[in-house]
Amino acid sequence: MRHGFPPKVGRNVGSTKGQALVEFTFVLVFWVILVVGILELLLFMHTYNVLADSAKEGVRYAIIHGSHNPQGIAPPCTAAACPDLLGPAAPLGTVPGYGSSYGVVKTYAQMSLRDVSTMTVTANYPDGTSSTLNKPPNRVQITVSYPYQPFFGLGWPTVTVNAAAEGRIMN
Repeated sequence: MRHGFPPKVGRNVGSTKGQALVEFTFVLVFWVILVVGILELLLFMHTYNVLADSAKEGVRYAIIHGSHNPQGIAPPCTAAACPDLLGPAAPLGTVPGYGSSYGVVKTYAQMSLRDVSTMTVTANYPDGTSSTLNKPPNRVQITVSYPYQPFFGLGWPTVTVNAAAEGRIMN
């Protein structure tokens, strides 16, 4: 018997062959999930930022035009009553608003490369009486809702992203 060494019981006892491959596989799976999760979070944040900027664009249009809009951005503001603000997205190269029947909010949001047909845009005038809601110095609020579909899927749920902006009518 050799001194200082345990006796050999089996041929593969203490063998580390293949251990590095198993550990690499575990680490690789972890890193892939981490990278995909980070990319999905970045895409989600981009979508939210575009929606927030779209709401701000709608508020800008409403506060500048107020009661002077050719189609009269006046409460109650629906897509049919206020197409320049809440209407469908304009085709590329077409200017939204200004009597074009294309909405500035969805046109801006389509630059996110998402499907804006599922987007819901609402306008609210919280101040004044029914005849003065869209007159200065009252406020206008634009809210945008979008059902965010995860890009990579992976069984992640659809999340409704909401963004809002508010401004005071100037004209």
